[in-house]
Amino acid sequence: MWLVGPIERFCMEWFALVPADVVTRFYVWQLATYLFLHGGFLHILFNMLGLWFFGKDLEDIWGTRRFLQFYLFCGVGAGIISVLANYLFGSRTVPTIGASGAIYGIFLVAAVLWPDRIIIFYIFPIKLKYFVMILGAIAFFSVAISTAASATSRI
Repeated sequence: MWLVGPIERFCMEWFALVPADVVTRFYVWQLATYLFLHGGFLHILFNMLGLWFFGKDLEDIWGTRRFLQFYLFCGVGAGIISVLANYLFGSRTVPTIGASGAIYGIFLVAAVLWPDRIIIFYIFPIKLKYFVMILGAIAFFSVAISTAASATSRI
């Protein structure tokens, strides 16, 4: 984490998603609060850019309330998967932070609704369905090489 003062330590202790805390101490609020913590400027920047690029169209179609429900459903669902995967196969004490699981849910729905939409990835035009497949593959394989199993929530 890029800030390590007493406030940041407090936030990480109480609001980051720690599988051991959720299972043994019943800190179930962490399934939602971890979405609002990020590990640095670039982490939050790319999450919010993804939310803006793809979430805006979904919000326009579904409305704000339904979109927010879907976003939180994806985030909490990713948190549950992260807790299960880390508790069973990873480290029970490694915290997970960030909204990446919810953002990947938005990417997936956007790719299902508009599979042939062309986006510009750096300088390359690519169909949205292929872009999301590439991001999913990167997330999946990053779990295999990552020392922290918290990346499983993105899948």
